[in-house]
Order: sequence, then C-alpha cells, then structure tokens
Amino acid sequence: MWLKPEEVLLKSALKLWVLERANRYFVLQRRRGYGEDGGGLAGLLMGTLDAVLDSTSKVAPFRILHQTPDSQVYWFIACGASREEITEHWDWLEHNVMKTLSVFDSNEDVTSFVQGKIRGLIAEEGKGSFIQEEDPEKFREAILKFEKCFGLAEQEKLVTYYSCSYWRGRVPCQGWLYLSTNFLSFYSFLLGAEIKLVISWDEISKLEKTSNVILTESIHVCSRGEDHYFSMFLHINETFLLMEQLANYAVRRLFDKETFESDLVLHDPLQITKRGLENRAHSEQFSAFFRLPKEETLQEVHECFLWVPFSHFNTLGKMCISENYVCFASQDGSLCSIIIPLREVIAVEKADPANKGVSISIKGKRAFRFTEVKDFEHLVAKLRIRSGTTSSPHHTASTEVATTSDSDNLVDYYEGQLMAGQKGGSSKTVSTEALMTVFHPQDADNLDSKMLKEKMKEQSWNILFVECGRGVSMFRTKKTRDLVLRGIPETLRGELWLLFSGAVNDMATNPGYYTELVEKSLGTCTLATDEIERDLRRSLPEHPAFQSDTGISALRRVLTAYAYRNPKIGYCQAMNILTSVLLLYAKEEEAFWLLVAVCERMLPDYFNRRIIGALVDQAVFEELIRDHLSQLTDHMTDMTFFSSVSLSWFLTLFISVLPIESAVSVIDCFFYDGIKAILQLGLAVLDYNMDKLLTCKDDAEAVTVLSRFFDSVTNKDSPLPQAVQQASNLNDTKSYHPKVDITDLIRESNEKYGDIRYEDVESMRCRNRLYVIQTLEVTTKQNVLRVVSQDVKFSPSDLEELYELFKKEHFLSCYWSANSPVLRHHDPSLPYLDQYRIDCQQFRVLYHLLSPWAHCANRDSLALWTFRLLDENADCLINFKEFACALDVMYNGSFIDKLKLLFKLHIPPAFTEVESLSPSKGDDLSKEELIHFSQLNGKEKIDIQAYLKQWQDELLKKEENIKDLPRMNQFQFIQFSKTLYNLFHGDPEEELLYWAIATVTSLLLKMEEVGRRLQSPTSPAKSPASAADSSTGSQTMLKRDSAPEQTERRSVHSPRRDSQEWSFAFEQILASLLNEPALVRFFEKPLDIKAKVENAKTSQLKARTRV
Repeated sequence: MWLKPEEVLLKSALKLWVLERANRYFVLQRRRGYGEDGGGLAGLLMGTLDAVLDSTSKVAPFRILHQTPDSQVYWFIACGASREEITEHWDWLEHNVMKTLSVFDSNEDVTSFVQGKIRGLIAEEGKGSFIQEEDPEKFREAILKFEKCFGLAEQEKLVTYYSCSYWRGRVPCQGWLYLSTNFLSFYSFLLGAEIKLVISWDEISKLEKTSNVILTESIHVCSRGEDHYFSMFLHINETFLLMEQLANYAVRRLFDKETFESDLVLHDPLQITKRGLENRAHSEQFSAFFRLPKEETLQEVHECFLWVPFSHFNTLGKMCISENYVCFASQDGSLCSIIIPLREVIAVEKADPANKGVSISIKGKRAFRFTEVKDFEHLVAKLRIRSGTTSSPHHTASTEVATTSDSDNLVDYYEGQLMAGQKGGSSKTVSTEALMTVFHPQDADNLDSKMLKEKMKEQSWNILFVECGRGVSMFRTKKTRDLVLRGIPETLRGELWLLFSGAVNDMATNPGYYTELVEKSLGTCTLATDEIERDLRRSLPEHPAFQSDTGISALRRVLTAYAYRNPKIGYCQAMNILTSVLLLYAKEEEAFWLLVAVCERMLPDYFNRRIIGALVDQAVFEELIRDHLSQLTDHMTDMTFFSSVSLSWFLTLFISVLPIESAVSVIDCFFYDGIKAILQLGLAVLDYNMDKLLTCKDDAEAVTVLSRFFDSVTNKDSPLPQAVQQASNLNDTKSYHPKVDITDLIRESNEKYGDIRYEDVESMRCRNRLYVIQTLEVTTKQNVLRVVSQDVKFSPSDLEELYELFKKEHFLSCYWSANSPVLRHHDPSLPYLDQYRIDCQQFRVLYHLLSPWAHCANRDSLALWTFRLLDENADCLINFKEFACALDVMYNGSFIDKLKLLFKLHIPPAFTEVESLSPSKGDDLSKEELIHFSQLNGKEKIDIQAYLKQWQDELLKKEENIKDLPRMNQFQFIQFSKTLYNLFHGDPEEELLYWAIATVTSLLLKMEEVGRRLQSPTSPAKSPASAADSSTGSQTMLKRDSAPEQTERRSVHSPRRDSQEWSFAFEQILASLLNEPALVRFFEKPLDIKAKVENAKTSQLKARTRV
C-alpha cells in the first residue's frame, strides 16, 4: 500500500533489507528472512521476530523507496505484504511517474512532485476505506474482550484498539492496547503470564514518541511517576495522535472545565468515536492554519492546482472546504495560500472541462482558477448552492484574471467591507477612528527621512496589493511575509492586523454585534468592571491617547464589552495593555474583534484564572531553549528562571518590556505567524545576550541584563512623534547598552529559528499541556496536605494516598456522566481545599473501602450519618479535610474521641431515621435513597453570622466540651446500642463485648429510671423489680434487633415519645463504658490504615463500577 513519504537513512537498514530492483529514482527492497534466500543468521533472526509478532505488528516484507542521484536521504513511499502487491506498485511508478520526472530541472522538484503524487494516491484510496472505519464484527469482538478483561462500567466507551508490545524492563510483551474515553488499557496473556494495565487519562503527566537503541519508535507514557513504553505499532503516528487527543480531552474535561463547557462537540463522552476525533483534529488544524472561526469544520479536501497569475504558474496544493469558506494552501515551498469566504462569491463556473477546472469569482472583479479537481462538476454544483449563486455567462470571461490593477477600487471595496459591520447599528458612543489618526495625524508635507521610508513601505505594499489582491482573499506568499518582517506601515497596520488575525471574518459575519454589546454592558457593575476601572489609567500611561477621556472611554467600552461577551474570562490583567495598542491602530469595533481573535483563538487559555495557556507556551519555550540554546541551559541550573522572566513576554506580546514603537513590529509578526513569532523572538533575545547571561551569578543579575537590553531596543524607522518615543525610553540617557533595531532583531530571529514549524509548536503545546496541568495539580495536592496534616495523625505517605483515593473518587463520578453534579462544583478558582469535593454516594464508596467500621451490618446508615455530620454547611458536599479528619478519629482517635464520634452520629443533625424501600436488601440503601436521606433538612442552612462564628472558632481551635453535647433520647440510644453490637461482630472477644454492652445498657437504664423518679416525686413510683424487668426487656430487644439473621429494617416511625421519655448525657454513657475493660480495649486497639489503602487502590474502580 502507498504510505505518507517519510525520510529513511539507508545506511542504518542495509543489514535488514535486500535490493530487488532499482532505477534512477526508485528502489524496491525485500526484508531478509523472506523469499528464496534465507539470508543466513540475520535472515533467520528477522524471520523469527516477524513470525512471533501479531499480524498487525509485522513489518511488511517488501518496500519501495524514492531516491534522487547523489542523495543520502531516501523516502519510504510504499510497502507490500506480497511480491504481487509490491510489483503492482512498482509497475505503476514506472509507467505513470518515471516519464514525467525527466522534465524537472532539480532534484528538489522531483522529490516535491513524487511526494505530492503519493499523497494524492493515499487520499484517493482513503475515500473508500474512510467510510468503513472498522470491521463491525471484529470491533464487537474487541468490545466484548475489553469488557471481560477490565471489568469497567458499561458506559465506558471503547474508541479503538491496536496490537502492540508493552515493555516490562527489557522484555517486550505482545498484546492489545485499548483506548477508551477515560482509560488507556493493555492486556497480554503469553505462556501463562497475564499482564493487565489500566491507566486513566487524567493521571498521565507525559505522553511522547521516543526512540532508543532497543526501540526504534515507541510511545512513552508517564503516570504517577511510573514509566510505560509501548512499541511495534503498525501506524504509530495515528495511534499517538489519537492518544494525545483522548488525554487532552480528559484533561480539559476534568481540570479545565471553563474551556470544556464551551465545547459542545466533546461535551458528552459517550459520543466520542475514532472517526469523530480524526475529523475534529483535521478541522482544528484547518481553522488554526487559515485563522477561521472555531465553529468552522473541514468537510472536503481536494488535491488540485491553483493558477497564480503574477507568477504565471500552476501551483499544486489542497483545496479545503468548510461551511462558509474555500481555502487553498500550496504543498511546495512558496507558501502560497488564499481564503475565499463564500459570502464574497458571486459566481462558480466550470472553467475548463478538459482540465477539470473550477473558477470562483468574487466581488472586486477577481477570480480564482483551480484545475485537476476530482469530481469538479459535483463540486461546482455544491459551491453554487452554498454561496447562493447561479451560472452567469458574463463571468466566464474573467476567470483567467486573478487580480486587478485598479488598486483604488480594491481600497474602496475593502473599506466598504469593514464598514459593513456598522450598518443598521451605529452608536454615537462608539469611536470610528483609530486613536493614532486622532492624536498623531500624518503631515503630508513632512518629508523627513523617516517619513520617506514610511512612504516607501506603503508603496511596497501597494505594489503587492496590485499583484496579489487586497482584502481577505489576497494571495499570501513569501513576499507577504518578507514585508511583514520589515514592519507594516502605520496607515495599513489596523487593516492588515484585522486581515491576518482572521478578525475580519468575525466582524463581517456579526454586523452590529459590538454596538449591541456596548449598549447592554453600559452601566453593569461586576468584579470584572471594577478591575477594569482600576487598570484603565495604567494602560500605556505615557501615550497622549490614554491621557485623555477619548482613549480611556474607548478602552473601557472594549474591555467591558468583551467581559460581557465572555464572562468565563471576564477581565484579566494584561488585556488592558494589549487592547490599548490595538486601539491605537484599529477602530474601536475592529479592536474588539482583534481582542476576540487573540483571547479565543490565537492565545487559547491565556486569559483565564490559571493562565494555563501562557504556562503551556512557557514550557514550549523552555523546550526550544534546550534544543537551540543548550549552552545556556547547561549554565542555568534552574530552568524556572526562563518561566518567571518570560511570562510578561507571552501575556503582553512584549508590549510591557519593549518601547511602543518597537512592540508594534512584534505584533505585526504575531498576527501573521501566531505564537511562533513570539517564541522565535524570545530565542533571539536570549541568543543576543548569551555571553552576558553566561557570566551572571544569579537570577537577579540576569534579569538586569535583559531589562537593559530591552531598554536599548529601538525602531529607527518609526514615524511616531518624538514625544511618544522619548516617553517610552526614559532610561535611554542612563543606558550604555548599544542600540538594537527591532527590525534587525526580528530578521535575525527568522533567519536563525525560522525552521520551527507551526505543526511542531502545536505538538509541543499538546505534550506540555499535560505536564503543566499535572504540575498545577501537584501544587494543589501539596497545599492541601500541608493544611490537613496539622489536624490529623496520619503519616505523610498515608495522607497522600488518601488524597489520591479521594480525588480519584471525585473523577470517577465524572467519567460516565455528561452532567455530573460533582463536575459542576469543580472550580479551580476556589481555595485549594474546596477544589475537589465529593457527595454522599461517593463518600459511601470510600467509607466501605477505608473505614474500620465498614463491616457493620448498618454500614450504609453509618456512612450516611457520618456524611451528614461532616457536611456542616448543608451543601451535600464535603472536602478532603473533613473526610480525613473523620477517618483520623476512627483510626488514631482515643477511646473518648471514637465514642464521641459514635455519639454524634446518633443525634441530630447527623442522625436521621431511615428505612429501605426494599426489605430484601436488609440494611443496604440504594443510591436514590442515600441521596434522599443526605438532603433531608436535619439542619438548616447557616446564615452569614453563623458562618463567621464557625470561621472564628476554627481559627481559635476551640476545644469541644463534652458537656456541650445534647442528650440522646430513647430511640437514638437504641440505635446507638445496635451500632455497638454491629461493631463487635467478628471480633475475637465478641461474646465478652456483647456481655459488656448488655451490662452497660442495663446499668444506664436503671440509672435513668432512678433519676426520673427523683425528679418527679409526685408521679407513681415503679418498683425496682419493674425497672429491672424494663431494662432487661430493653436488652433483649436490642439483642434481638441486632442479631445477624435480622433482616427487617428499622421503622421510620419512632416509638411514642412523651414528656416521660428518658434520655442520656454523653458523660453518663462514657462513665458506664469506662467500667468495662473489654470495651476500652476494643476502642483503644491500634489500627493501621495501610492495608485498607492498598486494597482500596485495587478495588476502587470495581467498587465504583458496581455502584
């Protein structure tokens, strides 16, 4: 079959492959161990290895490589399982490709053509196989095996599975890797040895492709400090990308709920499929590359040629079609791309049927001609329907013309396009001029050297517009990039920022939206608006535009409107600085849409509570420093220095560290190249200061070096008034650092680091996102453990294990429910202790696994009462501190502490009378019953004053006085006695304990009877015999009710409680129990939680699945 071309160094493979055929441009090889020639020991070894592997993991015995004369690099383009299959591919190459290759002048052109042709073949073959993603029968078998091997919940959805090897030390174990919505699972059974591995995606901190001497290519997974390696995949790239998607999806769903909630596609984990994930990945890459709205999904891809009129050349590339756009990107190195919004299309024609041509005409007398388009007639019909156009004969004559030389018409057209957003909804409050044109209008008569250079820049761009067109559908080529690197002219900056960022599309499709937002948000008072007001006058305070009410009011409107549009982000520091610069060069509505593009597309997750996006890009930056500036990383022992010093670079796009006239040149590059431009410039800054940084003795000295460097950066060609530039460079007179021109710095960053590819940056972002979020989680855990450890006696290791189990239980409730109540309560902005909380159902699972009292017949009732006791604010959720403190009393508390806990569990607000609806279940409660009883109003919601008092008591660590505990009534005492009987079941001293509790119960009943008679001397007196009979009857009733064979549930109705009902104080019960040594021994017996924890780690998933 044909394969995506990959580089191969032939020297490393000579011993494994035998040459079969060769010509000038292609080589056919056979793997040793196949065919007539056994190949000696090497062939025997390779044959044996391939024979023991699963059929899907075997290396194909035949392959074809593409080569060019005098090159050491070969390209792997095809493989075959049989000689017939590979011969068919070889014959096709000789008859269809060889003759064509002779027309090319250079080897690079030959390789480029071959790669394009092979990719086209793969796309053609993939059309049929894409529809039939899996063999349904085979996939059903895999699902059954998956469910049988791992015993996960029925709702756990298997996405796909692969044959591979899992490495245990130096031994590979062949088996099957199953990828499901929440878990990575592996199963192997060879020669009696079973290997079963289940890793939840949310535990993975590192996921990467690696290679070493033993493993040519493998996937490395790091989870909770343990490394796992999987290798021998047939399609390792496909497998890795799918794993990466599932891991990042789980991380976003569980840790980054803000971003996830807005993603309707992945909101329901049960709807995830392999095909859906692949389509999503393609759509995301498509939208990001062409800077289109996130809602756009890639629907069709056609390999074809585009006529480039100014080069008089047909360029090979891919036409990508979504709901509202037709885009094209070339496959060669010319970097030619176009974006055609269907809203601008006025005609779609069949241009040249012989060459399968399609012509698309747009407003402004422009047309684009595509040729060699597969199924072009169907495509023309489809595009006509989408764009709402019909066949127009007078347009066919202009299909050869791609641009017009009438640049004035193009300017008028573009201006009309930008103003379209203001039709029907203009407001007097919205400024329609960029602040730079108001405060620094250009003087046409001023022809100094800087203005002359500025005019020359403008002329260069005007020439480009004549060649490539102007507006959203202009050709974007290498020349466009070169002009951006030199700096965009002041008069064109706002227009081109809007174009390159894609904000022009948002604005055109949402006319009047900004004006509406401004009117709705005016007068609103929120935390975001308060922060905005505080920061307004800190935004470029040195610039005259923001020393006046005009600039301040425009900034206020844009920031408030965005906070109203996106309350999840609201307002974040650094947004004010960025927006100030946008307002200088763009009209107010344009600045708003530029801010939307930056916050929601170009810098995702930068401006939220945890600035995860900025931290991820800093991790990417550190990785690039290690790759490109190893000398610096060898010198700096702590890489966190780069993170701390570069955070402002990323958050403000260098605006906060560079003078304004230099910073805008950086933003020019950012809107054209995205985050790649910022990463490249950061590397260039460190490289420029390498020698000085290597001599620094500490971080403070290094920060000083970089600060002085930034102060020395200038823009010698900037036409900005001297007053503004002087304000930006107040320290120039004190600095002895040689001046550095920003244009030279940007050019150097592109020359040295321009080979950093956008795809590589996105891959590093995915990889580092897992690491960053897990690092934040570790910080959360450390802070929680530090606080809780002060109040419990568990060892640090035991406490950490309990935290992991608690957090795992929180996540398990989120795995199989799209609208988990616990997930709704997870808020990363909350204090550390409250970020993870569990409800009563989850607490019951952990209680059964961890409590030393979980063997009781009424354990569900105990779990319910314990939860109600811990849930002091009655929100039906408890945090880890409350959970750990309860377990600490059970395991490490004194006799009095444990007795006090049991006493509290049997009085309000913890105690509530319960009855199972199903008598056959005995003491067990269903999930619905448990939730119902946990929400009963055993206690009222505390008001703010009570909350403040509770907080004050917490601070003062007030010791609870046993005299403050309320008395226990008759019915509660009976339940308390039953619980004690249940606790003793199975103990070695069970009989002795039963006798002791019977004695204590009898004594308490007699004491209460005597006390009641003394308090009421006028009431008829009972004889001692009748009191004894009464107490004996009570003991008998307790024993009978607590017997093991008892299956009836306690009645929900209490016994008759009149004014004569007896009750007990805690002191009475304590004093009576202290007289029984067996009871004291039972409660003071040392308990170790380690065994319970180890069992819980292996049983938690199964316990949750059963529930």
